[in-house]
Amino acid sequence: MVKRIVVGAHYGLRDWIGQRVTAIVMALYSVYFGICALMLPEMSYEAWSGMFAGGFMRFFSFLFFMSLFYHAWVGVRDIFMDYIQPVGIRLTLHVIVMFLLIGYAGWAAQILWRL
Repeated sequence: MVKRIVVGAHYGLRDWIGQRVTAIVMALYSVYFGICALMLPEMSYEAWSGMFAGGFMRFFSFLFFMSLFYHAWVGVRDIFMDYIQPVGIRLTLHVIVMFLLIGYAGWAAQILWRL
């Protein structure tokens, strides 16, 4: 019997489940946001601002963005690991994408709580 040698970072199942959960969060938010937007009395700044005035919509929107950024991170990271062989270039791209996604998360928080 040949014993199989397992290599790698061993996080495939966790990331697979994470992407499914984040996809569900994003789908639920999209449906909820669409219904709320269609129920607005008018398409004005005041109406949109009123929709986000409650804490729930801000929190749900922030949860959507965090799900989106995690989902993107797992996908981009896997693409880099599969197709970019030089370790230095791959690490540099990982760091750039990570900082961009963290910056986008901060930007999303600033926008949502500035309303």
